[in-house]
Parts: sequence; structure tokens; C-alpha cells
Amino acid sequence: MIVQDIISYLEEFAPLSYAEDFDNVGLLVGNKNAEVSGILVTLDTIEAVVDEAIEKKCNLIVSFHPIIFKGLKQLTGKSYVERVVMKAIKNDISIFAIHTALDNALQGVNDKICEQIGLINRQILIPQVGTIKKLTTYIPLNKVEKLREALFTAGAGSIGNYNNCSFNVKGIGTFNGNENSNPTIGEKGITQQEEEIKLTVTFQKHLESKILQTLFKNHPYEEVAYEVTTLENKNQQIGMGMIGDFENAMTEISFLQHLKSTMQTKCVRHSKLLSKPIKKVAVLGGSGSFAINSAKTLGADVYVTADLKYHDFFTAENKLLLVDIGHYESEQYTKNLLVAYLTKKIPNFAIVLSNTNTNPVKYL
Repeated sequence: MIVQDIISYLEEFAPLSYAEDFDNVGLLVGNKNAEVSGILVTLDTIEAVVDEAIEKKCNLIVSFHPIIFKGLKQLTGKSYVERVVMKAIKNDISIFAIHTALDNALQGVNDKICEQIGLINRQILIPQVGTIKKLTTYIPLNKVEKLREALFTAGAGSIGNYNNCSFNVKGIGTFNGNENSNPTIGEKGITQQEEEIKLTVTFQKHLESKILQTLFKNHPYEEVAYEVTTLENKNQQIGMGMIGDFENAMTEISFLQHLKSTMQTKCVRHSKLLSKPIKKVAVLGGSGSFAINSAKTLGADVYVTADLKYHDFFTAENKLLLVDIGHYESEQYTKNLLVAYLTKKIPNFAIVLSNTNTNPVKYL
């Protein structure tokens, strides 16, 4: 196994193309062709984690948060970021960060929170836009079945709970190849009329390269006419936060106690109690003040997130309960999620769950 093999597995789970624009995800330190002796999975890559990787003979750290977020102009060891990078390089340890790619994954960070607190009927809180693409091409009638099936196999034609979706229109195509052409149908220099199908399929953004390779490989024409466009549809499979329901409603106090227990946090900060039952719950791991209005719009009784500021609590406006459980606490199970996934993909490989508590916030 080399580093790129592990990256490919992780991208199957959470494609990096869905990470937020401000983020810094991917291989941050190391060589993608380096052979991997073991993988250490952590929430944050701090010096203690690099030491743990050395001790446990793991030369790849898979981290949720990126250790390098802003550009580094020098490596002198004056900051904790520089020291981590220098120690990793000195010990031939690669560092890969997945961050908001996993935040936006359907079965990622927020789904794990929902699972932990027991929510059902889960859906994305803020679906991404601009991540669904449409391919249109034109192909001879007797060749369309092979191409359509190949595109389906490559991942095209999946819409929500439906697969093998396409649109097909019959028509007449014309073409005339010049002296340098090598037509597979008809003869060069003679205008050819061919009964064709206009084939249209949708696909997820991260599959574009694979879909186009499949198109060119399975299309019979020397010159393939095609068009790729980006749809405005919201992608219900990709996005920030989640919202779900409890099977049975509970009181606000019972909910807060349940939250402290299931998310293993000693302290929760919350807005004014409204004496309303809690049944519909919105969650977003990490800093989530930007999604308060989305939680309101979807009728959440409570919104659970982290890093809320003083004035954020006013925005509850007696419409829902806002709860801040802490940044680390909201994302702490992410590394368990990654270990479980990688262990399933490569069961006979050394994948280690870091036991270093990287939470920089302490409570008295």
C-alpha cells in the first residue's frame, strides 16, 4: 500500500472536490508514492500525535483538521504548526487532512452525530448547489445501449434513491468527414445521415473525469460531440449539517442531559428554554452559527453546534433552542468513523485510532 492508495479509499468516502473553498484538504506533508507502514487516525495533528505515530510505527497520519491552514513562509519551529511539519518531515511521516470534505459527506461528521444521539429520518441541512452535472451526447441508435450501460456503471444516472436514470431522444445526425478524417460510419467526403439518440445523463461533480473517459472509450465516433453543464439543483446527498427526528419527543432538560451523556461533554451552553418538546433536531459539527437560519426554516426544535458567540444566542428569537456543545466535543467521534471505514476497506492493514486527546479547551 502506498499513500495514494489510502487517499483513493478516503476519496471514495468523502471526495475532496466537495470540500469548502476556504479549506485546505488533501496530502499536506509527504510523498503520495511512499509505502505506508501504518495509519494513525486523529482529529488534530499536534506534536503529541506525531510522537504517537512514531511510537506506533505509523508513517501516515489521517487527520480531520488540517495542520496547515494558512501559507507557511518559513520553517523555523517558532509555532506549533511549524514544529509539527518539521517533525513529520524529519521522520518521513505523511499527513493527510479530510476536514470539510467529510463535513459535507452524507455519512460523514454530522451523520455520526445524529447516530450518536439517536436521530432517525435524517437529511442534509444545507444541500450543496453546483455539484450535479449533466452530460449530453449523440450516438448511433444501435450503439446507445452499450454506452448507456457503461455510463451507468461509471456512476452516471444516479438521482437520489434512483439509479440508471437517462433521457433519450431519437433524431437524425449529419456529418461529412474531410480528407484527414477516418469515419467509423460512412465515407469521408460524403455527407452521411445517421439515425442517432440524443442521450442525457446526470452525474456527481467528482465523477466528471471518469464519466468522460467512459464516454470516449465506448463511443464509436472518431469525433465525439458532447456537452457537460452544471445544474442548479440542490444536491440532497452532499452538504453541511443534518436534521432528523427523535422517535419520541422529550423535554428540553431531558434532551440537554441526553446530549451531555451521548456526546460526552461536561458543559453545554444554550439559549433560553422555551418549555417546548424536542423532537426535530438539527446538528452541525464544528463552527455552525451560519446555519441557524437553515435550522429555523426547516422547523427544528433545537440546533446543536459549536463556537456560538454571545450575539448568536439572540438569534434564537424564541423559535428554537440553540445549544453549543464545544468544537472538539461535536467532532470527537469523527476519528472513530474514519477508522471504521478504513478497517472495512483494508481489514488486514495497521490502522490505529489515536488515543491522544487533542482538545485545547479545558474545563474546571
